[in-house]
Amino acid sequence: MKPAPFAYLRPRTLEEALEALAANEGAKVLAGGQSLVPLLSMRLAAPGMLVDINALPDLGAITVADDGVRVGALARHAAVLADEGARRVQPLLGKALRHVAHPTIRNRGTTVGSIVHADGAAELPAVLRLLDGWVEVASVAGRRTIPAAELFVGPLESSLRHDEIAVSATFPGLRAAEGVAFDEVARRHGDYAMCGVAALVRTEGKQVVAARAAYLSVEDVPTVVDLTAALADGVDTASLAAAGELALAHLEPVADLHASAAYRAQLVRVLTRRVVEAAHADALTRQGVAA
Repeated sequence: MKPAPFAYLRPRTLEEALEALAANEGAKVLAGGQSLVPLLSMRLAAPGMLVDINALPDLGAITVADDGVRVGALARHAAVLADEGARRVQPLLGKALRHVAHPTIRNRGTTVGSIVHADGAAELPAVLRLLDGWVEVASVAGRRTIPAAELFVGPLESSLRHDEIAVSATFPGLRAAEGVAFDEVARRHGDYAMCGVAALVRTEGKQVVAARAAYLSVEDVPTVVDLTAALADGVDTASLAAAGELALAHLEPVADLHASAAYRAQLVRVLTRRVVEAAHADALTRQGVAA
């Protein structure tokens, strides 16, 4: 199929782009296009105008500070993955980005675009949600910050207004005594996961004082579950199994063509055990504590 007809604008300034969005309620923003273009081709989206922001200056920067990583709207997945500072300050970024599709798609797709596309099967929305990150958005009325907890409101639906452009996403850095891990199961490498888990564990010595996990491809939106209670008495086979059951008590796995709800529930159990154990080991290693 071919896309439905649409107007095309390639603005040279952010102000021009924002004015076009404000004047055209049906307009869509085009950055990497790895999510939007297939929807256009299948006529699952039919915007009246595409506002191509690729010519806008200063939106491709990756800014690294000790407290976090700020990713500009035009920064490609591959650039974020290759950024040594970003991987050092928040290792979960690199761990998750290695699972995003294929190198060709990572070379073009944008991290911020993936986030605001709000696909519950995508890696970056789950990472931002787990880390309590945020996006900065702009419109003709000014700028505002949207916490990740308020960003994902439904299947492929974010809380951005039609006249707003997400100009950056910020991922808080890894703090002392924290460890992270990520894993997912897909039918083929590069496919969307049937289930994926990102975990963040904080320890004092060997004791877990906080443990959270974010789940992708389980519900329609990325979902975070607090698993601390299951691990309060230590990390062993029994407590890791309990963490998986605790996660399922807060999740409602969906069924689709790729996996039944029961199979996804089993993947939640298996991946929770695997990823939480790895995040705990990561936290101990960073403290120099023997497992």
